[in-house]
Amino acid sequence: MAYSLDEIRNGVFIGRVWNANAGGPSVVTIRDGNIVDITCHTAPLVRDVCEMGDPAAYVRQADGVVLGSVDEIAANAPGDRNATHFLAPCDLQSIKACGVTFASSMVERVIEERAAGDPALALAIRERIGSMIGKSLNNIEAGSSQAADVKKLLIAEGLWSQYLEVGIGPDAEVFSKAQVLSSVGPGDEVGLHPISKWNNPEPEVVLTVSSHGTVVGACLGNDVNLRDIEGRSALLLSKAKDNNASCSIGPMIRLFDAEFGMDDVRSMVLDLRVEGTDGYVLEGQSSMSEISRDPLDLVAQTLGRHHQYPDGIMLFLGTLFAPTKDRDIVGEGFTHKLGDVVSISCPSLGKLTNTVRLSTQCREWTFGVSHLFRNLAGRNLI
Repeated sequence: MAYSLDEIRNGVFIGRVWNANAGGPSVVTIRDGNIVDITCHTAPLVRDVCEMGDPAAYVRQADGVVLGSVDEIAANAPGDRNATHFLAPCDLQSIKACGVTFASSMVERVIEERAAGDPALALAIRERIGSMIGKSLNNIEAGSSQAADVKKLLIAEGLWSQYLEVGIGPDAEVFSKAQVLSSVGPGDEVGLHPISKWNNPEPEVVLTVSSHGTVVGACLGNDVNLRDIEGRSALLLSKAKDNNASCSIGPMIRLFDAEFGMDDVRSMVLDLRVEGTDGYVLEGQSSMSEISRDPLDLVAQTLGRHHQYPDGIMLFLGTLFAPTKDRDIVGEGFTHKLGDVVSISCPSLGKLTNTVRLSTQCREWTFGVSHLFRNLAGRNLI
């Protein structure tokens, strides 16, 4: 879980656990290093708290019951309903994600497309277009007249791509990452579709947005990326993105207050570490200061008069990180191996750690919206 003591003391956090004593999910916060259950009739869901005028103020004063220390609960295995353990911190929010929001990762998407899912072709393509595109796009504002000029240049060079269109054009890429309640949380396993042979983690900031379009908090996320599947065809995006256990969110949502807000999100640096059972270690960073579109613009392109989300959204903001370091074969870059431990961390948001398996090996998702409401009704919370 790994929050610093200063951040626990100063931050207002909200999340969810499977409460073994209650036999269902509970809304929780952190107080004095403990996990405190604040579930009640007023707000039986994280969604309910996020719809309030001042979620952080509500969480600060909400009555609660201590369930155990952060470390004690973090040590319990996800999926064991006989032990209180962490869940993804969201419940009824739709899980949306933005792609190609960083110039550097945009280049990698072009490479994936041109390689058609073949990592052996990626190195040559990267060498051909990297120097021309990579740095020239770093300071371009998406949708600007300057971006339109760059588009004309790339078309003339025969290098225009659908990824560059959403990367520097007026319209952002926004897709549905996962189904409501299907995301896994800290300590759980993340899944790769068995047909994928070229894949990687994507460390991202995830915004918590109310149904009114107000950003109320942020947390960490792993938008597990199947590079070969999406590289074969953009029409395979949903197959590449939405699979059993392919979305990890957590460990908890840090709510916006006087001490923490959007400017903090804009300046965040996320650290990534992948540790393989073979001794392989990969480290990287994603700096939000290099994002090509402002987070609030991404929110506005996702939720507004054109599309409503009555229970709010969790919005992945994209990543700068695109691993090119070879793991086994020269020129083929990085790909996951089963058993990899992926840790995404940021001092103000904590650490999100998951172990990589096949989606077919991960625990099946069986607790959906109908199960949640029957559970809450049985506990007299609704």
